[in-house]
Amino acid sequence: MSRERTRQVPRHRLDRPHHDGSALHVAPGTPALGDAVPVRVRVPADRPVDSVWVRVLRDGEPVMVPARADGGGGDGDGGGDGDERWFTADVTVHNPVTGYRWLLDEPGGARWLNGTGLHARDVTDAADFRLSVHPPAPSWTSSAVVYQVFPDRFARADGYDGPPAGGPAWAEPMAWDVPPAATGRSTGRQLYGGDLRGIAQRLDHLQRLGVDTVYLTPVFPARSVHRYDATSFDHVDPLLGGDQALADLSRAVHERGMRLVGDLTTNHTGAGHDWFEAARQDRSAPEASLYYWTDTEPGYVGWLGHPSLPKLNYGADSTFERMVSSPGSVTARWLREPYALDGWRVDVANMTGRHGSDDLTHRVAREMRATMSAVSPETVLVAEHFHDAGEDLRAGGWQAAMNYAGFATPVGGWLVDPSSGLTMPGIPVPRPRRRGRAMVATMREVLAAVPWSVAAHQWNLLGSHDTPRIRTLAGSAAAVEVAAGLLFTYPGTPMVFAGDEGGLTGSTGEGARVPMPWADIDGGGSRWDRGTFDVYRRLIEVRRGSRALREGGLRWAVVDDDAVAFLRETPDERVLVLVARDRWSGVRLPRTLLAGGSAPERLYGDGELEVRRDGLVLPGDGPAVHVWRLS
Repeated sequence: MSRERTRQVPRHRLDRPHHDGSALHVAPGTPALGDAVPVRVRVPADRPVDSVWVRVLRDGEPVMVPARADGGGGDGDGGGDGDERWFTADVTVHNPVTGYRWLLDEPGGARWLNGTGLHARDVTDAADFRLSVHPPAPSWTSSAVVYQVFPDRFARADGYDGPPAGGPAWAEPMAWDVPPAATGRSTGRQLYGGDLRGIAQRLDHLQRLGVDTVYLTPVFPARSVHRYDATSFDHVDPLLGGDQALADLSRAVHERGMRLVGDLTTNHTGAGHDWFEAARQDRSAPEASLYYWTDTEPGYVGWLGHPSLPKLNYGADSTFERMVSSPGSVTARWLREPYALDGWRVDVANMTGRHGSDDLTHRVAREMRATMSAVSPETVLVAEHFHDAGEDLRAGGWQAAMNYAGFATPVGGWLVDPSSGLTMPGIPVPRPRRRGRAMVATMREVLAAVPWSVAAHQWNLLGSHDTPRIRTLAGSAAAVEVAAGLLFTYPGTPMVFAGDEGGLTGSTGEGARVPMPWADIDGGGSRWDRGTFDVYRRLIEVRRGSRALREGGLRWAVVDDDAVAFLRETPDERVLVLVARDRWSGVRLPRTLLAGGSAPERLYGDGELEVRRDGLVLPGDGPAVHVWRLS
């Protein structure tokens, strides 16, 4: 028998119990301490379950709560298809973050159901479901699509494409069409001359794409083009147009019904910052308490040892007051008119307030959130965090993180072109190509580490100014389409790095900071992939047209080496997403997914979802993205 014939056909996963934090399974809204919150689990009707319990952690001690059978799937269809049973239990929110998991008593032995799936073994509390009293990100983020702009490389207001004149002494002026250096000392010095007024002039491009939130990397004066080494937090860099240019950009963005999010380094300043200069000149000055000092060279602590980035010391009350907690703090000032930023993305948030025995990160985040809420409760606070952010995101400060660990890294590992030779950020070995099972296992672990109220607002991304471009990593436009298919259908807030929508390339973070090729974008040149732009545009449109894709739960249906499929569900809508990196064997899903005998509605892709009497047959083509509305 041929190898093709003996290959194991994947099975679907819809014959397993399921629970997540979405409105189908948990009463919507943010609970208060003492509230009894109904939580619900769905169990296949033919699964022999004798009883169902919820194990709730109360003050660190587990308490078992019996669940009652209630038969339905919630308002509307909601999954009450006759092939499922539903059980409900009331979880009392006794602690600010209350963990729970399900216990199903079956003839073959009791099984635990937590955020990573069903287990016929004892498990730890790490992947428990969680209810949180901490206010989530504002509601507008549920439908937002974020667009990251690196100001120096996006657009020049004057349209001039030669090297900018009159730059600072540290700068290396560059012509607009010259590729940036991928490595070396020049990466932070190559000044292309993009500015804030140039961004304002190109907002039509963003709206054609369908994005509604602009995220700017830092705009404060600095000694580099990335500007994470601020020399002041009091003004906008004159190279970008100064304070008035930011006010004008904010007004232009908001007049279009869009949002504007800034980028703040709470962990450090630049060595040229006026606070640090005052402290170095006079160690008895008030500014000296803002930093960590040592007896070894260079005499102070720098971020990861870099002397150009002296680390802020939050052991001093004055650091809190200046940076995050007072009405006049850096955090608050730029949220007010005329700048009116709609929130902050915080650079290296995982390190802020942490040094040796000092661990004040959670206090920094909570006080920053409180300050922002006092200005406007509609502002969002997002942490940069490349790694496991679970502990920090449960603490009630950061409302979401840039989801490298739970999205960019596993998706990139699944789609990486083995011939690319790329490494992962911070990992000195070639990036391995993972199977679909490995990708999904990582995604589930990271999602399970936080309450659903956080998971539903994570900033999912395929790349940023700190990583290789997705086109370089994946190697083809077809693979990029698969990546984008996941980006715009997975729970959370999708974030696009400017230029990814046109297939720009770059093998390192610095090399990925490519100036936008406006001549090619406007004139149809070879440096801009209009096909990829159309893929992004259409997928964003699909997302905007589906409540389930914006707010629904997540139920994995198929996990194969080369293809994965999942359901996004709300009480009134069910959407099926299939993404495949290569051809695969296909699979049959239960026909009962088509509630009421309705026909599937194709939202994206060319493949047919074949409806048979014995099930729904998924197509085996690839690379491909398919999205269908089932009810």
